Amino acid sequence: MPRSHAVVWMDFREAQVFRFGTEDVEKRRLKARNAFRKVHHKAGAIGGGHAHSDRAFFDETVEALDGVTEWLLVGPGVAKHDFQRHVGERAPDLKAKLAAVETMGHPTDGELVSQARLFFRAFDRMQPQVPSRAV
Repeated sequence: MPRSHAVVWMDFREAQVFRFGTEDVEKRRLKARNAFRKVHHKAGAIGGGHAHSDRAFFDETVEALDGVTEWLLVGPGVAKHDFQRHVGERAPDLKAKLAAVETMGHPTDGELVSQARLFFRAFDRMQPQVPSRAV
């Protein structure tokens, strides 16, 4: 059975989900609803303030990963870590399929898929081989 790989590039404004096999690539682009996050600080309050993550945006991204065997999460900031936490809370089965979380700037689509293919080529070689059963 062929593996279904995916890479998610994410920041707080958008997520780009690429699902791919050996030959084909499918891209889905998801936009956050609160893309222009502004943290408001209250006078006299302790702490730096915190803008809350867009849960609906994260849920849509989880849906876009339905059925993947393994996936890679990349992006330039902390949104990927918030999304990883969200996946752990809302979709633990998907969290178990997460191969790695990497920091990555703003690559082109081709560069992103190329890097993901290289990653999974090495990742798949590291996985234990399950012996096939004779029928």
